[in-house]
Amino acid sequence: MPEMIIEARKAFIGPGMEVKRILPFRLRRMVGPFIFMDHAGPVTTAPPSGQSMDVLPHPHIGLSTVSYLFGGRVTHRDSLGVEQIILPGEVNWMTAGKGIAHSERFEDPQALAGGALEMIQTWVALPEKDEESDPAFDNYKAHELPVFTDTGVWMRLIAGNAYGLSNDVKTHSSLFYVHVVLKKAATFSLPEEHEERGVYVAKGSIEISGRTYMNGQMLVFKKEDEPRIIAKEDCVLMLLGGAPVGERYIWWNFVSSRRERIEQAKEDWKQGKILLPPNDNQEFIPLPENNSKPAASHTPPPEPLS
Repeated sequence: MPEMIIEARKAFIGPGMEVKRILPFRLRRMVGPFIFMDHAGPVTTAPPSGQSMDVLPHPHIGLSTVSYLFGGRVTHRDSLGVEQIILPGEVNWMTAGKGIAHSERFEDPQALAGGALEMIQTWVALPEKDEESDPAFDNYKAHELPVFTDTGVWMRLIAGNAYGLSNDVKTHSSLFYVHVVLKKAATFSLPEEHEERGVYVAKGSIEISGRTYMNGQMLVFKKEDEPRIIAKEDCVLMLLGGAPVGERYIWWNFVSSRRERIEQAKEDWKQGKILLPPNDNQEFIPLPENNSKPAASHTPPPEPLS
């Protein structure tokens, strides 16, 4: 049985863009180094006339953002000058380090309706030694990510190592992140080598020890647990976790092991010390009017933006 069940909550990141927010959760701030997880889409209606679902330029520190699409396309632009269209099956891995700003634009009209656009974004907290590293960005194509198939099972290793698979995605700590598709009645298990493990049911439903779990739920397991996952129907799972990196403070889009570092990041954004993307610098998201202190990883922070 899982140690904890996390129910996704509704959150809004822009007009017409409602997401399922899984992490952070009040009773479980992180799973391994993963401190944030949003499931956006599938988008079924376009935003109201004159409005956009775009996420305007905004800052990050102390983390890596990981964007992974099931469908559609998203244009990423950041303060390093990178402009990258991400397609389904690819990975955008942006390490903020000491500070970066980026935008996410939904510029393909065909991706804004009919359920074509669907994506998962996670944040991975950096180890203390890497929190002030130089920002970096990498895009990995689908063919660079190993795929394994078996009877009723398809899976792609997004990052880290699991099930004997590994890839060249640059990470800063021990973790795993896997996209799994199961046919009805297929069985599956979790990787045994990682200390903390989570299973997010993105589509369909699964059964473990006679209990059914539905889409929108994340199940968190201890290392000693050996759950046998049975697909109740065709389903899609996202598996993630790894070694804990220690307590983290989180406020808006900032993550750090030090509360005072987040206060500095607030001032840096207000004073323009975190540069905007050079090819997307005409608008940005201002610092929220929220005077609360950064929250530790075991207490609820203000709602972050992706």
